[in-house]
Amino acid sequence: MYAHAKRHFKKADPLLHRASLEYDITDVVLSEDIFRDIVWTIIGQQLSSRAADTIFERFKRHFRGGAITPKKILTLDDAKMRACGLSGAKMRAIRNVAQVVQRGELDMKVIPLLSDGAVIAELTKVKGIGPWTAEMVLMFSLGRPDVFSKGDLGLRKGVMELYGLKKFPTEKKLFSIVTPWSPYRTYAARVLWKVADKQKNRIGRKRPNVRQNAERGSTVYDPGAEASGPNVK
Repeated sequence: MYAHAKRHFKKADPLLHRASLEYDITDVVLSEDIFRDIVWTIIGQQLSSRAADTIFERFKRHFRGGAITPKKILTLDDAKMRACGLSGAKMRAIRNVAQVVQRGELDMKVIPLLSDGAVIAELTKVKGIGPWTAEMVLMFSLGRPDVFSKGDLGLRKGVMELYGLKKFPTEKKLFSIVTPWSPYRTYAARVLWKVADKQKNRIGRKRPNVRQNAERGSTVYDPGAEASGPNVK
């Protein structure tokens, strides 16, 4: 699908197309474990990918190589979760999503069948999950090809770099830029994160550890999150 996206970018935005030719982007696919991915994404709020991976690895040890399930999460006490490096807000968010899934209020089998908007609506009902977290799940767990997180600071930095802007684009300007990228805005976002990381490397800052399920920029903002302050990744 990335090949189709690049052909579309060639017509819709020559600057984005030129940037897309520099990077290999894997096709978006449906995750085999959406609940696990939601937990990882909550952990990733306000953190670099490397820090999030470290905490997630500690968290996984409590499951002894088994699946991360709502039932098992709800048996973990505060001390065990805090020892992983989780903040109080993230502990509550992880427990909240575990509880609604355990009660059957949020069905992981139904989530992939919903529209993008419906997925965001369902996930953001959970305290601690805001639009950014839901959008990352759409992009990286549900394999949706046309998602763009307008609140993501890394993406806004990528747009600044790509277009040579001196300040962050306004919401109106950003909308006018990204709309022509549809129906491949997820792929455009992944190119922009790489553009932003490349620029960051040029000024001597450390690049985050990137993996397929967390291929995101260095900083993001989730205006709907329950945690205090912006969610930085």
